[in-house]
Amino acid sequence: MLQQMVQFFISAFHFPGLSGELILVAIGIGLAFGAICLTPYWPPMLAKPRLWIVGIMSAFLTWTAIAFIQIPLQSWTGQALSHFWGQFTLLRWLLLAGIPSILFSGLVQEGAKLVPVVFYWYCNNRNFNPKFGLIAGAVSGAGFGVFEAIWVHNTIFASGWTWSAVETSGLLALLGFWERFFSVGFHVAVSALAGYGLAKRLGWQFYLIASFLHGMANYSAILLQKGILTSVQVEIYIAVLAVAMTAVVLWLRWRKIRGPKQDFTNLESS
Repeated sequence: MLQQMVQFFISAFHFPGLSGELILVAIGIGLAFGAICLTPYWPPMLAKPRLWIVGIMSAFLTWTAIAFIQIPLQSWTGQALSHFWGQFTLLRWLLLAGIPSILFSGLVQEGAKLVPVVFYWYCNNRNFNPKFGLIAGAVSGAGFGVFEAIWVHNTIFASGWTWSAVETSGLLALLGFWERFFSVGFHVAVSALAGYGLAKRLGWQFYLIASFLHGMANYSAILLQKGILTSVQVEIYIAVLAVAMTAVVLWLRWRKIRGPKQDFTNLESS
């Protein structure tokens, strides 16, 4: 299993046979997706340069957590289930049997994305304005979302994808990029929600909410495997979930606070 974990971790940094030009294209598309999804939150990246550190830390911490925590947890869960039930039974009850693995993905990834936000929060004497907590969470989500998107884009290019695929398959050939765009938006939104909860002193509650929402998104893979949803329907499902979450979080970001007028010029203070 250790070899599997290491190989997965390295897969984000090593693409044999893929030209440097295509790797740069994959990076460019990923960064563009991140910028588009993060812009509505209007993070003060220049005024608060430590936010860049939050995004970078999120990318590497979350990828490391997936490789060395999520993968073994999911593997051990699968082995435990197989010990009590046969393969046929597990496939028959996949809609239930797949839930533990899906929950682990949400708990691990949202926890890892929240680590740099918590670290920033502690460095600021645990004193965040909720809107700044939301922004810090959004930046953390964007950091990992972009990193994961670059990995997926490189994987798509390494599989032999070219523009000729669009000519033969039409828009279906762009599904992988469509899915990544909305996945980045989803990562930004759920992490923003967790950061908002942290600043409201409801960190673990909002962390669990974010993890559950993440699990809802990943559960689409189970629905696809069972044939309940098609590939196109899965992409629509992810897009709708991402848009809905983004709308809720942006409402929290930009809503006017009732009562005495508050000064948000220093967003780090509560």
